[in-house]
Amino acid sequence: MAINTEELQEIETLLGGAEADPSLLTALRLKFPHLKWSRCDAEDVTEEPFRSFAAYDLHLMDVSNHCPVVVTEPSAASGAILAVRSVKI
Repeated sequence: MAINTEELQEIETLLGGAEADPSLLTALRLKFPHLKWSRCDAEDVTEEPFRSFAAYDLHLMDVSNHCPVVVTEPSAASGAILAVRSVKI
């Protein structure tokens, strides 16, 4: 199931105001159970993010096949990677 426009707006709103918090991933999984969620460090993903926020990069992924693939179109996305950005001091 693809990410629809309303879901994407809601996800972006949640990530836009969020600080790096491990409980956010759990909240996203509960709110959008039909999507596959993954979390990693932003430095671990070589593709450009779909959107960037203060604490996170959001990458969309297609998990319909055996191996997940990062995609750029929400209509092709059945999951997302929540990539935690490093805080530079």
